[in-house]
Amino acid sequence: MARISSTQPRKQRKFRYNAPIHTRGAFLHSPLASDLRQKYGKRSFRVVTGDTVKVLRGEFKGIEGVVDEVDVKNTKILVHGVYVKKANGEDVPRPLDPSKIMITKLNTKDAVRVERLEVKA
Repeated sequence: MARISSTQPRKQRKFRYNAPIHTRGAFLHSPLASDLRQKYGKRSFRVVTGDTVKVLRGEFKGIEGVVDEVDVKNTKILVHGVYVKKANGEDVPRPLDPSKIMITKLNTKDAVRVERLEVKA
């Protein structure tokens, strides 16, 4: 996990803004649902495409959907069913912050991810 030594908010923002892509993956962790916490013994895990998540905050609170896309560069997640209307009436996906969602069902098609889940740390 990325550690920030300074407690100054400006240095924390600078660290996140200037972080390399391989470090930004650590910013994409979201809390697990209580049943997944008990099963895997982890509090949070990285969000990937195909996970089912529930929105916890904002105007879309309570909506549950599948993750369509994970934007590592901007640290945002696009969830199926979370759209906003443009002025011309077109629906566009609303990017969400990983801290505002909870993983309710994991995508377990990747064997390496399943191994990482089952490792007790």
